[in-house]
Amino acid sequence: MIDAGLHISAPWTAPALALSIGYLCGSIPFGAILMRLVGGGDLRAIGSGNIGATNVLRSGRKGLAAATLLLDLAKGWCAVWFASRLLPGQGDVAAAAAVLGHCYPVWLRFSGGKGVATTMGVVLALHVPSGLIYAASWLALLAALRVSSLAGMLAALSAPVSFASFGRSDTLVLVFVALLVLWRHRSNIARLIAGTEPRIGGALRSTG
Repeated sequence: MIDAGLHISAPWTAPALALSIGYLCGSIPFGAILMRLVGGGDLRAIGSGNIGATNVLRSGRKGLAAATLLLDLAKGWCAVWFASRLLPGQGDVAAAAAVLGHCYPVWLRFSGGKGVATTMGVVLALHVPSGLIYAASWLALLAALRVSSLAGMLAALSAPVSFASFGRSDTLVLVFVALLVLWRHRSNIARLIAGTEPRIGGALRSTG
């Protein structure tokens, strides 16, 4: 069998490379790219200004929003997969970096998305059962609550809980990711407290 891992002597090199791989994969702004390709203009000038699927949906392009969701999920999965193959044991570093890259992409002056779909991608790559729990939680909460931001935040919080229940050693990484997703949703949290956060099927102007 061929060993796909890189042989690195310096202890800091592997985490640094995994961080770079994760960030570069996560920072690809698929929503903004797709909007440009179809002549939709700058996605950051629409709605909340975020680059995720929810904001693409505000343009009225449901197919493009679905494609953005899948690509944002896929880039999280790919970041972990590539890093794990090249640098065994560094998948969790790439996972955190991928979500960070999506939220703060250098290409867009660190103005990115909120990380829910990319988080699902990295969770699936790290631990499939937890990823399936994440997906099921997200869809069930979305159907029950009809509030996109709340469903996304609660799904993100389910990841470290799920990892901990399975006794995973990388649970703390998922705690960081969940807190990052919550931080990116801080304006949504304020609207939820105020009772002004729109529901799915209602006004979509600011749900991020």
